[in-house]
Amino acid sequence: MTHGTGSRGPVAQGRHTVVVGGGLAGVTTALALADAGVRVTLLEGRPRLGGLAFSFQRGELTVDNGQHVYLRCCTAYRWFLDRIEGAALAPLQDRLDVPVLDVARPAGRRLGRLRRDALPVPLHLGRSLATYPHLSLADRAKVGRAALALKGLDLADPALDTQDFGSWLAAHGQSERAVEALWDLVGVATLNAVAGDASLGLAAMVFKTGLLSDPGAADIGWASVPLGDLHDRLARKALDSAGVRTEVRTRVTSVSHDGNGGWSVQVPGETLQADAVVLAVPQREAHDLLPAGALDAPERLLEIGTAPILNVHVVYDRKVLGRPFFTALGTPVQWVFDRTEASGLREGQYLALSQSAAQDEIDEPVAVLRERYLPELERLLPLTRGAEVKDFFVTRERTATFAPTPGVGRLRPGSRTKASGLYLAGAWTATGWPATMESAVRSGVSAADAVLGALGRPRPRHLFEFEEAA
Repeated sequence: MTHGTGSRGPVAQGRHTVVVGGGLAGVTTALALADAGVRVTLLEGRPRLGGLAFSFQRGELTVDNGQHVYLRCCTAYRWFLDRIEGAALAPLQDRLDVPVLDVARPAGRRLGRLRRDALPVPLHLGRSLATYPHLSLADRAKVGRAALALKGLDLADPALDTQDFGSWLAAHGQSERAVEALWDLVGVATLNAVAGDASLGLAAMVFKTGLLSDPGAADIGWASVPLGDLHDRLARKALDSAGVRTEVRTRVTSVSHDGNGGWSVQVPGETLQADAVVLAVPQREAHDLLPAGALDAPERLLEIGTAPILNVHVVYDRKVLGRPFFTALGTPVQWVFDRTEASGLREGQYLALSQSAAQDEIDEPVAVLRERYLPELERLLPLTRGAEVKDFFVTRERTATFAPTPGVGRLRPGSRTKASGLYLAGAWTATGWPATMESAVRSGVSAADAVLGALGRPRPRHLFEFEEAA
């Protein structure tokens, strides 16, 4: 069965865009276009929306596949939360405060904190760094100097993308300890790579934007409900209200010119006709759907590597952690979040360990991970020692993000292709950000903007407000 858009005369209300992929990039594109009066069909192969930021049921628990956070400087994702009426369900900290436990220090002296004061940049972090117990006095002084050097880098300089962050840090006097206790603490969680494997361009962008732009930029937010409530249920409601036709369990098999200046999008049992198509799918999938000639060097998409994230989930019979989250040093454990309330657990406590850059562990058997992580949690959290483990399981995202390796910048395409009416979206496109929810939403806005320009439609002002705020 074929859905056509009718005659292709002057730009009319009936212009039709097909968005392929229902992750954050695709949902954003669809909402932005529908808000501008374009008819939109959104196609997603999975049974739900949300891409790689989703939830599933495990018995009575509602489990997120991975712990996702965002920062106050993530203006596009915050716009997205507002647009789907979900901002209250993913609150931000009043003020950045990250508890850091160092296993190597004696009990009672393990806790350090990274937090900000209500002072202008860079003084907002001055007191926190001056009293941070996990770095020597000499290291603290050198961290300040490296931060100022970072602040002076020009993010538009393509040479930054050819260097690795680890070498730059070493050249700026950062010891291995400083990298572990500070730079990688933040960098691994945001970039999904250790400093030595990360592009200086992307690392500089993260630290300049998050820590050196605005005093509140790095305040952390995360969902107090399952991610599916936001990225699937509320997103679907917003799409329905905007008049988007959303089809899940619908895998696109081909995208081709229709001979009339438009596009044919093939799904099992149906061909959709469209004036514009946005491929908002992972880079390999986009590569396979691209018609010949759409990009100068489509093989570059296959050169964008991927990086895994492992999440370890532990349910205890009692409360073992008194704070919403912490991060740790001297242990394989990276970031630990309390997911008890969000998951619907009625008794005990449910902790989720988010393990980024998990290349060495992503395929380890659950039994091996259990033997590794339960004793580590006992070292970090004394109350776990007498507690019973009611459940232990892992979730694995083998291709959670694109790998932010040096040189990746030249591989990331913009939203426009050489094929008229065909556009790209996804965290892996050239947003300037690493593979985050923010990057995904920005890519969707960028793709929608390109489509509106081609269709001669005005930009809805509210959609681009976040750019001015950034």
